[in-house]
Amino acid sequence: MATFILEGFPGDVEVTLTPNITKEQLLGFPAFGIWRKAIQSNLSLQTEKDHAFHKDPYTLRSILVQSVDWFGKTKIGFIKLNAVIRNDKEHSLPGISFLRGGSVAMLMILRPKDSRDERLVVMTQQPRIPAGSLSFWEIPAGMVDDAGTFSGAAAKEIKEETGFDIPKSELIDLTALALQRSMIPETQTLQKAMYPSPGGSDEFIPIFLWEKELDRQEIEDLRGKLMGQRRQGEMITLRLCEYEDLWREGARDAKTLAAWALYEGLNREGVIQKELRRRKMNLGLQADQDAGNDNGRA
Repeated sequence: MATFILEGFPGDVEVTLTPNITKEQLLGFPAFGIWRKAIQSNLSLQTEKDHAFHKDPYTLRSILVQSVDWFGKTKIGFIKLNAVIRNDKEHSLPGISFLRGGSVAMLMILRPKDSRDERLVVMTQQPRIPAGSLSFWEIPAGMVDDAGTFSGAAAKEIKEETGFDIPKSELIDLTALALQRSMIPETQTLQKAMYPSPGGSDEFIPIFLWEKELDRQEIEDLRGKLMGQRRQGEMITLRLCEYEDLWREGARDAKTLAAWALYEGLNREGVIQKELRRRKMNLGLQADQDAGNDNGRA
């Protein structure tokens, strides 16, 4: 099997590859790049005298790429590797890692215009084979694409079933808002996101809020449409859940519970309301500016 030396670490870190990946492909895999940067930066923190491992620091010794899954012929989907990280006392840290990179989760809340207290949450019901489920309930998840729009299978289904496009400008990053208020010193190199399984995977998930006010009849029409029976062969089904029931109906899904906890905490401190007011003010200023530009052209 092919090997190469990974640069940027003290000592020679030998990387052993599987036959179906090259050095260039591994280094070009975004998830590996993010993981490598985090490991490199966080190992270097051991030079600080108050670090827990300062007296017996750990170093990355080698990496064995164990398997690579490709999406088609050109895109790496997942990589499983074993990173050997030891100190001079030959104590080691668990290093088996499943690299897949980040995604996003979306807490979509619909409110009737005549009642700010009523809230409905859009959820998806779909097969999740790693959990052994053909009908798993969760909040929508996917990615924010290069155009700045929530995308992926769930986003496509939301667009088809509800007509909602979700531009990045309408999203509130709940994880980032919470971390800004954290009392834990921000010394490590980590993503501003939730890590659902850091003991085995690098996956990180920033959780966004998208709230929309609709006429009550629009919500009732949507409720009737989405509460129907799942059609034969349908992969993703949308459902509406009362917000007060979200913690219970989404209890198996880490994204859903994290979104609920973040929303509750940030609401309790008035952060979400403040952010919504700030955005409305900015939209008003932008509208005034656009109107001024139109008058100038006239």
